[in-house]
Amino acid sequence: MSNFSPQPSALSLLKNAVFQANLALVKHNLVTLTWGNASGIDRERGLVVIKPSGVPYDTMTADDMVTVDLATGATVDSRLKPSSDLATHLAFYRAWPEVGGVVHAHSPCATAFAQACRDAPCLGTTHADHFFGDVPCTRDLTQNEVEGDYEAATGAVIVECFRQRKLAPLAMPAVLVARHGPFTWGKSAMHAVEQAVALECVCHMAVMTAQLAAPGKFPAHILQKHFERKHGPNAYYGQAKK
Repeated sequence: MSNFSPQPSALSLLKNAVFQANLALVKHNLVTLTWGNASGIDRERGLVVIKPSGVPYDTMTADDMVTVDLATGATVDSRLKPSSDLATHLAFYRAWPEVGGVVHAHSPCATAFAQACRDAPCLGTTHADHFFGDVPCTRDLTQNEVEGDYEAATGAVIVECFRQRKLAPLAMPAVLVARHGPFTWGKSAMHAVEQAVALECVCHMAVMTAQLAAPGKFPAHILQKHFERKHGPNAYYGQAKK
């Protein structure tokens, strides 16, 4: 009897990675009920995998993840509907080829900044380790944008915000959508989750800091040092990659 077992396909591996990223949102207390989603992309095949809409985290499986075509947004292989935020996720992947995973959640502190229509300020080195400056908050969507293709317009407003502020997506892997909530992204779905965890943490710290004192502007040279020691061309944080 042969011991041969077929290797999982690239798509099944991506589905499992996206499934695990969605479970990690629950593990890190970033979602309430079904208020959140994670996605990932196979750029070689032009496919995006995302959480199904409204499916409870405690019952879904990797097979429930929905595959859609990047170019058209059409569902490829699922009986379930994709997340209602699909069009926003697609906007990231279409605009920024360096993005490999996207997360949307309604974590309390990051959402509070979004609802207040305020940037999340960089007040210390913990923030600077992950985000190169204040995390931006978008403008409000117009009535026409909301009444049209709302989720696609949300993605367009985010891309517009980054273009206007001249922000690099991987140097600022997070955004606050005004009156809505945060999106984060990274090189993979799980990396996007890590950015969501970091964003919620630094937003919580910013709220607590403001209760203690009115902090001055964070020195630019410290921001530069802390971001570049982890993400710059001569980064030295962590272990050397093999």
